Amino acid sequence: MSAVCTAGSPAPVMGRFERYLTVWVALCILAGIGLGYLVPGLFQAVAGLEIARVNLPVAVLIWLMIIPMLLKVDFSAMGQLREHWKGIGVTLFVNWAVKPFSMALLAWLFIYGLFSDMLPADQLDAYVAGLILLAAAPCTAMVFVWSRLSDGDPNFTLSQVALNDTIMIFAFAPIVGLLLGISAITVPWSTLFLSVVLYIVIPVAFGQWWRARILARGDSADLERTLARLHPVSLSALLLTLVLLFGFQGEQILSQPLIIVLIAVPIIIQVYFNSGLAYLLNRRFRVAHCVAGPSALIGASNFFELAVAAAISLFGFKSGAALATVVGVLIEVPVMLSVVRIVNRTRGWYERPMAVVGSGK
Repeated sequence: MSAVCTAGSPAPVMGRFERYLTVWVALCILAGIGLGYLVPGLFQAVAGLEIARVNLPVAVLIWLMIIPMLLKVDFSAMGQLREHWKGIGVTLFVNWAVKPFSMALLAWLFIYGLFSDMLPADQLDAYVAGLILLAAAPCTAMVFVWSRLSDGDPNFTLSQVALNDTIMIFAFAPIVGLLLGISAITVPWSTLFLSVVLYIVIPVAFGQWWRARILARGDSADLERTLARLHPVSLSALLLTLVLLFGFQGEQILSQPLIIVLIAVPIIIQVYFNSGLAYLLNRRFRVAHCVAGPSALIGASNFFELAVAAAISLFGFKSGAALATVVGVLIEVPVMLSVVRIVNRTRGWYERPMAVVGSGK
């Protein structure tokens, strides 16, 4: 077998901030709960800054989170889709035909079923809605890190992310609306479509315009420098958003701290299920490991920034939906790092039959 993969970074590393994202989120939980108790008027004032159910401070913070990530996306990379078409097909199947629906099933099983007596009865629908929002769009930014850590083909990752972002513009709202409707949760369609415009269409358009301007007056090195400068801004915006959320959620969490653990259970299961499914399907279709690794990771990860923004717009700061999406942020790094380790440690097993069957493209 002589599968040709483009070499990735020679020494894939994760930044210290990303590696300890779970710690920072935990600190934001404590800070938000404390500030919510000490200065509740501040949080009420922030919550009141709304136009057409869009919270303006949160909208700005979400843009600061998302736009730097979308600067990385090169939509011209979709011209490379034919190079690894099997891996692309597997990832698309898992991302759009499996993941949102498997998460909905897990949410119904655990939130409406097994855990219903241990959760606030008036928030069950909201928790289910938050989990659906979390799984309805694949991750855009962190997958580049996961791909490097698994020695993935960067061209595959770039083209897959570009294709997913294109599909997300059209598919996010219908999938969310369908699954919320099946769950008998009222769907404010106007707010849902407004969220798509605000948090997908506008950031994608602005990010691509900005990217083109940077590349027109410089080169890829200028783009990397811009991304490096924006990275702390993006992460700070994420953490500040979490402080605001937990400023409103603090009373509920203090009264029932088990909520976070219970919500985390279906999220963790769906990550392992979807990554495993993508990994095994790629092996079944004889795809090279350098494509199967990132395919499994993209298939499992969630665009939690979009989920947080949509949950706040649709259900509000104090909703269980917002809390459920934030739990996704809390467990993202440790769970995905464990998937990376599984992918790397099973490479010998994965490639064993490929020496017989031939090309992995």
